[in-house]
Order: sequence, then C-alpha cells, then structure tokens
Amino acid sequence: MTTDKEKKSRLLVTREGVSYVLPFIVVTCCFALWGFANDITNPMVKAFSKIFRMSVTDGTLVQVAFYGGYFCMALPAALFIRRHSFKSGVLVGLALYALGVLLFLPAKALGSFAPFLVAYFILTCGLSFLETSCNPYILLMGDRETATRRLNLAQSFNPIGSLAGMFVAMNFIQARLSPLDTAQRALLDDARFEALKQSDLSVLVQPYVLLSVVILALLAVLLAVRVPTVRQAASDRREPLLTVVKRLWANRAYRYGVLAQFFYVGAQITCWTFIIQYGTRVFMAEGMTEQAAEVMSQRYNIVAMVIFCLMRFVNIYLMKYIKPGRLMAFFAAVALLLLLGVILVGGRTGMCCLVAVSACMSLMFPTIYGIALGEVGHDAELGSAGLIMAILGGSVLPAVQAMIIDSNVQWLPAVNASFAVPFLCFVVVLLYGLRYRR
Repeated sequence: MTTDKEKKSRLLVTREGVSYVLPFIVVTCCFALWGFANDITNPMVKAFSKIFRMSVTDGTLVQVAFYGGYFCMALPAALFIRRHSFKSGVLVGLALYALGVLLFLPAKALGSFAPFLVAYFILTCGLSFLETSCNPYILLMGDRETATRRLNLAQSFNPIGSLAGMFVAMNFIQARLSPLDTAQRALLDDARFEALKQSDLSVLVQPYVLLSVVILALLAVLLAVRVPTVRQAASDRREPLLTVVKRLWANRAYRYGVLAQFFYVGAQITCWTFIIQYGTRVFMAEGMTEQAAEVMSQRYNIVAMVIFCLMRFVNIYLMKYIKPGRLMAFFAAVALLLLLGVILVGGRTGMCCLVAVSACMSLMFPTIYGIALGEVGHDAELGSAGLIMAILGGSVLPAVQAMIIDSNVQWLPAVNASFAVPFLCFVVVLLYGLRYRR
C-alpha cells in the first residue's frame, strides 16, 4: 500500500523560496480565458450559418471542431506534462490558444468556412492543454487538505470569463452583423453577397484578434515569473502508459469520477443550451412574439450565469465547514427537485427553477475533479486527461435531449420532457457525492 508520504515524495516540487501567490494568480487567469472561449463560441453557430448561407446543422460543425479539440488533445497533453512539467503544459496551451485565434485572420482572407473550423480545432487543442495542466496544478499549489477548495476558487473565475464571452458575442458580434437572414442573403447576387460576407467576417474576427493580444501578454508574464516547477520523478516518467492506466482504473474514486464528470458536463450544457427553447415556449404562450421571447430567454440565461458565478464564491466559504462531497450531494438533490419543477410545473415557475439549477451546478466540476484526483498521487497528469476527455458529455447528451424535443411526446410538452436528460445526469452526480461525502 503506497503511503501519502511516498506519493508526495514521487513529485519533485521545486520551491526555492518562491511563493505560490503569483503563479496561482497567473494560472487562475487561464480559467477565465477558456471560459471566455466557451461562451463566445456558442452564438457563433448561428452567426456562421448566416454569414455563409448554411443550414443550422452545418453551423453546428463549430461545436464539433470545438469539442473535438478538447477530446483529441487531452491525452497527448497529459503525456507532454508527464514528460516535462505543469508549467510547460500551460505555456504550450497558451501558445496553441493564441495560434488558433490568430488563424482567424487567414481564414477571413480565404473567405470559406473550413479554415475557421481548423482554427477552432487548434484553439481548443490549446484549451485542452490548459485544462489538463491548470486543474491539477492548482491542486498541488499548497496543502492537500484545502486542494478542492482552492480549485473551486480558481474555477470561480471561469464563469467570469464566460460572462465576458457572452457580453462580447452579443454586443460586439451579433449586434453588429448584418440583419439579413439566410433566406434574404440567398437572394443576393455573388458580388453583393461576397461584400456582405467579408464585412460580417471582419466584425466576427475583430474580438478574436484582440483576444490574441491578451493571451500573448499572459504567456509573456508566465515566461517571466519564477514559478514552482512540479513534475514527475524520472523513474515515474519512464513507467509504461498501460501501467498507469491500469492503476488509475483500479482507483474507484477516480474511475467513478470520470463517469460523474461526463454526466455533469452533459447536465450543464443541456441546461444552458436548451434554456432558450424552454423560455421561448413559455413566453410565446404569454403572447410574446418569437423574437421577443428569445431575447427574454437570453436575459434569463445571463441571470443563470451570474448566479452560477456568485455561488462559486459562496460554496468556497461553505467548504470551510462542510465536506466538498457532502455539499455536492446536497446541491445535486436540490437540482433534482428543481428539474421536477421544470418538467412538471412549467411556465415562469419552471423557468425560474431552470435558472436556479445553475446555483446547484456551480461547485460540481471542480469538486468532482478534486475528489477524483485526490488519491492518484503521481498519476495526476494522466488522471487529469481522463477528466478532461469526459467533457465529451457536453456534445453527446445535448444531442439526446434534442432528439426528445423533436419527438412527439403526448403526455407533456416535448421541451419539458427533454429535461429528463439532465435529471438523470444529476442522479449520477448525487450518487458520486454520497459515495465520497467524507
């Protein structure tokens, strides 16, 4: 049986009197940066559909490229970090992020959709590097007893970045694109359509170019500051990959944690993606036009994100007194009750219940992450990769919910019934929290 002391001895932590405060701040900024990327991307599905006169289905290739980069790069990122260090992983992640963003410029010059998909894929390869590096890096920056609480603090800046991404997308991209819809653009001759397309692409690309400046600035700061280096001992880096995978699989807290993370991310994306459809049905039933109902639903969505952000800080305080697993189980149970209101009650009450679910979700990702990696010791790099690959739940489960919405449910409005998907997801999270509540 490997003791805690032996596990810690397998990690070489170079402190040399260097404080963790500045590195913690720099790495925490990365959490905001990938939150920004996530939420500026969601509205781009509709934007690209308009700009290139495509169907909405074609526009969703943006999300395919986005999640594809996360999934494909998580394991290579972990192997890179295992060979080098967490700091090196963060640096590579920022470099790939900046490269992907800057590729929007040649994509605009080429004037076709495929180069943008390549740019998104490279961008999210960088995000995968960042998430695989930053989450376990934060866990190792200090005492083990406060690791999950520390990760919750760092993750609190993720929704701040998300709110900034939503704000930029709404006010600096969507509001400035030509109001002509896809059908109206189809009536334009080639010359007029090409001019309009280039104008809209200029609007879309500008915020991304400014984002690259921020990323490169953070990269320069991280290169300049002295950061405690955390990497594996040489003997551990030579271990066969299959040996590490088997050891991780034998760890029940980790194995079930990957499963719980898959379903949690699925619950989060389904609740935030389909709040617009749910709200549109609610407000149109009150007499609003479809456009007005969509605008009202988006306002509720922003409120949900603000609540999500604020509750992160509340939960950090509560974790001083309540074990993270126990607190997560409590909020998962509350989320289940709220989703019953969404499914069975409906109307504005159901909409408020759906918004309130965000308060319950705020601590789940970092808490599952912290519990799952709590006992993996020097396998943290590859363990982190598995948890990042579990983000795939965010692309699989929304498709299941969309199928329910498109079906002919007789006993309940289809949109209401579709929230059975996140309901089942939170059941998995509740069971995980109860199992590891101590």
